Amino acid sequence: MTVEIDNDSGFCFGVVTAITKAEEELQRGGTLYCLGDIVHNSDEVQRLSSKGLKIITHSEMATLRGVKVLLRAHGEPPSTYELARRNNIEIIDATCPVVLRLQQRIKKTFSTPSDARPQIVIYGKNGHAEVNGLVGQTAGEAIVIESADDLHKVDFTRDVALYSQTTKSLEGFRDIAEKIRSRLTEGRRLETFDTICRQVANRVEKLQRFARAHSVVLFVAGKKSSNGKVLFAQCRQVNPRTYLISNAAELQPKWLEGAESVGICGATSTPRWLMEQVRDHITSL
Repeated sequence: MTVEIDNDSGFCFGVVTAITKAEEELQRGGTLYCLGDIVHNSDEVQRLSSKGLKIITHSEMATLRGVKVLLRAHGEPPSTYELARRNNIEIIDATCPVVLRLQQRIKKTFSTPSDARPQIVIYGKNGHAEVNGLVGQTAGEAIVIESADDLHKVDFTRDVALYSQTTKSLEGFRDIAEKIRSRLTEGRRLETFDTICRQVANRVEKLQRFARAHSVVLFVAGKKSSNGKVLFAQCRQVNPRTYLISNAAELQPKWLEGAESVGICGATSTPRWLMEQVRDHITSL
């Protein structure tokens, strides 16, 4: 049996930057707080916590004064920066550049005078950290659409500006755009902004090619990773013997029976070392 790790899987550059900044700060000594899990992978969070990174919530941040707080790649709404200013908190900003540009574009649209402003619609996951940061650019006015089932929230008698969470699928975004366009009142306009990160979107085709090349695929991702769920589903679509695991401990040997080759891949939030542990565990079997 051959075992291969997908070289295109693992951290995207936004996550790499956030983790690098965290490690650099921790090496300098002192306490470093992180607002929310630095990445949607509990094993990586635990690794950094063992080095001294303290994960906090927004309500916990409100009680802190004069400390350092890392903002992860997902980005934050303006209210977080205002809280930091009031509490004399030093922000270590690791917002992904792709997310930052998206925030700025939404803010620019929202700054249009209200009588000429289109309805701002975001294709994304309700409650996701990135989406919370995007909605925050509009003082909470943006409408979040997770699927076609949410389209009743849109006022089709108004112009619409459609944006997307950076990690959503291109296919899903185009489908939502088409459904909105077909329902708009005559004379109303839909403007779409394809803000999906290509480093994430382009992984689908490569992952499916990788999944087809192996008898069994082990997809490694944290249970909180939305990107992981999407990419796992894409792998399973082309290879039914694809299994989702968080780490090596969840691997069931019976999955490998009769397999000539095993492919190991993961989400944009999956560290390389975790995939290597799964490989080593298979080798030990």
